[in-house]
Amino acid sequence: MIDQINALYLCWYLSPPWGYCIPRVEVNLLERVYICTIKTFGYCCGIRWEQGRWIYAVVCNEDIIYTTEHEIIGTGKMQLAAIEKPAFVLGDRVMLRSDDEGTRQRIVLGTQLLNRTWFYYVEWMPSALEEVTTLDDRLVFVSQLDLVRVLY
Repeated sequence: MIDQINALYLCWYLSPPWGYCIPRVEVNLLERVYICTIKTFGYCCGIRWEQGRWIYAVVCNEDIIYTTEHEIIGTGKMQLAAIEKPAFVLGDRVMLRSDDEGTRQRIVLGTQLLNRTWFYYVEWMPSALEEVTTLDDRLVFVSQLDLVRVLY
């Protein structure tokens, strides 16, 4: 069994869970949104692919609320912030700097702003293991310094 798992790791490259076309996001990063469930405003500080849909992280009263597109309404107004744009966007091809098993590419499956720093979700485990893991278990949360852009 261990040899089969090692073989999966060695053969794994890109595995976008959404297929060939990235689904449209309902709101942009740093966009002001209305949260229907709690009837208040916040701004989108993150987006992540989970269970076949985008999950949005919304900052509201110093808390982060995770919600779906059905529970928020975008206003089209951007949060004024002196923050650099994220270095990577959803669907970008990247490699982990610490990956010592070769140059396997991954794709960015999420972005989130925490303490004025952008972090990214990428898969670190093969999607072929989904019988024993969920996408949540296969994602790693890394900083921009941990990633290298793949030019294609």
